[in-house]
Amino acid sequence: MTTEGLMVASVLLVIYFLLNYWTVGLFSKANTFITVFKIVIPGLTIGALLFVGFHSENFTSGTSIAPNGWASVLTAVATSGIVFAFNGFQSPINMAGEAKNPGRSIPIAIVGSIFIATVIYVLQVAFIGAVDPSMIVNGWGHLNFNSPFADLAIALGINWLVLILYADAFVSPSGTGITYTATTSRMIYGMEKKKNKYMPSVLGRLHPIYGVPRPAMFFNLAVSFIFLFLFRGWGVLAEIISVATLISYLTGPVTVMTLRKTGTDLYRPLRIKGLSIIAPLGFVFASLTLYWARWPLTGQVLFIILVGLPIYFYYQAKAKWKGFGRNFKAGAWMVVYLLVMMTISCLGSDKFGGYNIIHYGWDMALITVVALLFYMWALKSGYETEFLEDAKKKINDELRASQKEAAAKKNKETAA
Repeated sequence: MTTEGLMVASVLLVIYFLLNYWTVGLFSKANTFITVFKIVIPGLTIGALLFVGFHSENFTSGTSIAPNGWASVLTAVATSGIVFAFNGFQSPINMAGEAKNPGRSIPIAIVGSIFIATVIYVLQVAFIGAVDPSMIVNGWGHLNFNSPFADLAIALGINWLVLILYADAFVSPSGTGITYTATTSRMIYGMEKKKNKYMPSVLGRLHPIYGVPRPAMFFNLAVSFIFLFLFRGWGVLAEIISVATLISYLTGPVTVMTLRKTGTDLYRPLRIKGLSIIAPLGFVFASLTLYWARWPLTGQVLFIILVGLPIYFYYQAKAKWKGFGRNFKAGAWMVVYLLVMMTISCLGSDKFGGYNIIHYGWDMALITVVALLFYMWALKSGYETEFLEDAKKKINDELRASQKEAAAKKNKETAA
């Protein structure tokens, strides 16, 4: 990214910050507009390409599906932004504490976000049919589009669509920027909140009027600037963020199944069936996708995460190592898991950047077995913490009161 590009990106970071600075309402209104834009424009693009030029023979042209093998396809899933594109389902979860009816709204938001993203991705197959057959005489590998849909629109003479697509290239990512500014700030706030104390106490403060974690937002803005000027481009950032996101996925299956064991009497407005099957499968697929990200990227990102351990030790020392032994024993599986995954990635197939000591096919079988072993270790390590004990009382009381209030309001409306 050029110096001018960095300056523009910096201004955008500040805009995203300000949209979240005042209230959740302002963030919500801006995000709603951008979300509609993100759905309408891909649909308009797909429709225009299908209408102006569609060549069905492109789907049977010359080569087979993935003529160079599936390894590059799997790597693309892990690092090209596909994981990042589907990551929108996390935002409703992170903001669930502010939902009026989480039992209804969370499933709709999660399933809806994944479904819409899937439909849009599938419909983008229109790109294949819209390409002029003369451009793929020597194979699809010879296509060289910097901005595939915009370049294709230029080739087809759809000038109005070109302008819209370039505008969308700015507007759509802004929705992600605004949302992540909100959710990340709340995660930082949660790391300090009350008894966690894994961050400076100032980051656990909420604005008394707007209820926004402003100190956490300032911290998030500073880290955003560091990453922007350190990596200086979307390509590198997408790879690193995607791999880091995959690692965060690993904790989800373990956490939910541990809570099923330790929080049996915890009141919950939403309960998902079949988690005993979904959770281990999720852990395995997250592990496989992490491996597909290729060495040395996997090693670099895992090393960055392990660097966070000194920060953890610092705050444990401030707390005089209270409960450290039990907590570290419960979380040791993750440290060992990251080291094992780093080793397998290094020794794995050369198709995924490794030294080919563990050959293609066997590497993924090994990852599957290792992932299941670590999953079982993680579940056995879980225990009922003091945080869960406090949460049981608070959540049970608050949610029951909220449910009664909602029921009373509904009865009143029905009577009216």
